[in-house]
Amino acid sequence: MTTRDRVCLDADVYRPDAPGSFPVLLMRQPYGREIASTVVYAHPTWYAAQGFIVVIQDVRGRGTSEGEFRLFRHEVEDGYDTVEWAAQLPQSNGRVGMYGFSYQGMTQLFAAQAKPPSLQAIAPAMVGYHPHTDWAYENGALLLQAGLGWAIQLAAETARLKGDHVAFQALYQASRQLPLHAENPAQPEVLTQYAADSFFHDWLSYSDADEYWQNITPQLNAIDLPMLHVGGWFDPYLRGDVRLYQEMVSRSRFPHPFWIGPWGHIPWGPQVGARNFGAQANSPIDRLQVDWFKGYLKDRDPKPANTSAVHLFEMGGNRWRQFPEWPSGSKQTWKLLSKGLAAINQTEGHLVTLDHTVTAEPKNQSSELSETVTVDTFVHDPWRPFPSLGGHAAVPSGSFDRSALDCRSDVLTYTSPPLAQPLQVAGHIEVRVHCQSDRPSFDLCCTVSEVLPNGQIYLLTQGYGRFSAPPNTWATHTLTLQPTCFYLASGQALRLSISGACYPAYALNLGIENPPASGRLLEAKIITMAVQTGPQSETSLFLPIVVNE
Repeated sequence: MTTRDRVCLDADVYRPDAPGSFPVLLMRQPYGREIASTVVYAHPTWYAAQGFIVVIQDVRGRGTSEGEFRLFRHEVEDGYDTVEWAAQLPQSNGRVGMYGFSYQGMTQLFAAQAKPPSLQAIAPAMVGYHPHTDWAYENGALLLQAGLGWAIQLAAETARLKGDHVAFQALYQASRQLPLHAENPAQPEVLTQYAADSFFHDWLSYSDADEYWQNITPQLNAIDLPMLHVGGWFDPYLRGDVRLYQEMVSRSRFPHPFWIGPWGHIPWGPQVGARNFGAQANSPIDRLQVDWFKGYLKDRDPKPANTSAVHLFEMGGNRWRQFPEWPSGSKQTWKLLSKGLAAINQTEGHLVTLDHTVTAEPKNQSSELSETVTVDTFVHDPWRPFPSLGGHAAVPSGSFDRSALDCRSDVLTYTSPPLAQPLQVAGHIEVRVHCQSDRPSFDLCCTVSEVLPNGQIYLLTQGYGRFSAPPNTWATHTLTLQPTCFYLASGQALRLSISGACYPAYALNLGIENPPASGRLLEAKIITMAVQTGPQSETSLFLPIVVNE
């Protein structure tokens, strides 16, 4: 097809082998249309066999489409033109839906922004809706490993399309072993030399208030479409999915069902990191999408029920749970107790709740621990930063046994007694840390894990943030973790771990005032952190408890 500014965009079109008219399913993507996001979805031939014309298009400047690729810059106008072109294809009934995840999810939102008349429903999955806060950064900290890896991948594709063999090979090699030990890990020489026009340079340069971010954020204030939302507990863009869902259900007249599986970005299956969540964790999304789009795109099919129910996969219970809306739960408060050695000995840090029916608490434990304020201290050393392992921001993502990590002395660990009854959590976990640092800038990484009777410790969810405060000044900092849904059986225990890094998932904090998103490792400072604990301290863990089924 040809856009309004006379640029030719190429697409593959799959049609049902049958007479009649059919609705169109459109995916616009930057990775080569033959892939068609089959890393998570069924092949377009399967969707065509269900009665859809399927269009998989290379966006501008990708694959064999003409023009220059600029991250998200042309997707509004090109999205509108493509939707209206697809609506006029032979055998089309004039109704178009869009599907896809990640970049392909964002192209749906940008097309919706343009209000093409033929666009009737979309199914955005794993979208960093607000690219600054939902994609590039998390609470002010740069997602280094995921962002740099993606930048190198797109740069390598640009080099391939230009026939630049030297650049492609250098970038390809860098993609297989990220140059995280360069002088400036966020700006390695391979990216500055072979991809001077990479979006990643902009991500490092612009602040949250800059017009740059506004220009690459979908503007949906005036948009109302039925949307099928999809996310994953270990996907780095889940906070964007939740933001989009909550915004739309607050004002939309259409249904907005939301499905979150126990998945990372790729793939969507039961094995996630080192854990297998059972047969129910296999992706139901392809069949859900077919039913969803049939209801809105076929003339004779009834529309889906007017519901915006939230379907969450409960890790541990290994089942799907349904909620009428995003769960907030009743907040259960847990306090951190120790005698000051939580960084050295894992038996020293305790996690307790005032609800004594929750845990099988050892006799006299509370009286043995200090009822006053105690301070736990740990040191972040940039020479050997606390490493990332799984979670939503690291590569690979997922749940891994972190018992070896929690043995380190640069992490504080607080563990509950064995649970006397099952614990069911769904929604946003919040951690408040009353602390001080000897540097004007520091990072906090908070991880919630389950402790099994055999000693294995598996990550459930994690959160990360970059904070600034006058050195050696006590203050309380709040961190909202990655949304989650899990079930802990009686006999298991809960653990909160606090560290000052999670590298290379997030860029290192240099420990200097107004730290840049990137910087030279040579400039990184040792950071000493002190965390206040005790029943009277503001340091607390807040769990959204859901009612038992």
